[in-house]
Amino acid sequence: MDTLTDPKMTASTAKPAKPAKVTRDPEGTRARILAAATEEFARYGLGGARVERIAEVAGTNKRMLYYHVGNKESLYLAVLEGAYAHIRATERTLSLETLDPPAAIARLIHFTWQYFLDHPEFMALLNIENLHRAELLKTSDKVHAMHSPFVQMIADVLARGVATGIFRTGVDPVQLYISIAGQSYFYLSNVHTLSVIFGRDLLAEEAKAERLDHMVELILSSLRA
Repeated sequence: MDTLTDPKMTASTAKPAKPAKVTRDPEGTRARILAAATEEFARYGLGGARVERIAEVAGTNKRMLYYHVGNKESLYLAVLEGAYAHIRATERTLSLETLDPPAAIARLIHFTWQYFLDHPEFMALLNIENLHRAELLKTSDKVHAMHSPFVQMIADVLARGVATGIFRTGVDPVQLYISIAGQSYFYLSNVHTLSVIFGRDLLAEEAKAERLDHMVELILSSLRA
């Protein structure tokens, strides 16, 4: 007999339904918010990004978003800090100290080039923050700390190169990295207009390989004693 009409199934004998289990995962929620925010800010910029869209993609609501990361500007800064933290952490896995100096520099160039190719959102965030003259990045208490070890890593490679007579003296590690990043950044951030101007598909595999070889040779030539 259908239990819905069974007179024996009274309110006193029916088992109450168990309440739905609420899963609390603050770390997971924050990670989802930051991932959604990274995509949103990279696509729409600081002014065009919408907190409502970020919350929806992250599977949460505005109240929880504000609880975990603060207001829109705080969220944007957290995204920037996370982007820098990711590239710096990945660079530490390159083990440059295990390579001879020219090979170490070549590996850093290869990595930087490929990272920019694989993470266009990182380049987009850099463009956006530079348009805003790094106003929010200036307020970060994390960015300087995460870059100091990276600069020292490059300085150590240069020092080893000088000690073995391979590299010339007087190279500023910060200037060197700006040159390495700049050569990749300019090419990739302007690749569509450059392709039209020069009548080449600069994103073709052959063109990208040629560019990478050119950058490695150019940088290493500038360092040789």
